Amino acid sequence: MENRTARLTILIDPQKKKIFEEICASKDLTSSQVVRRLVREYIIDNAGDRELPAWLKPSGKVAD
Repeated sequence: MENRTARLTILIDPQKKKIFEEICASKDLTSSQVVRRLVREYIIDNAGDRELPAWLKPSGKVAD
């Protein structure tokens, strides 16, 4: 299971943030859920030879 105790702070253009949050809301998702999904997909796609924890392996849908 994921441990959500680390914080990631990013700086983005305010207009992009507004559009991003509007799109997230239209899909009934929080921006944090979407960012976690993007990070997870990026790790899976770019892990190379790294051993990933079972909960991170692309073996089906993973809860946000």
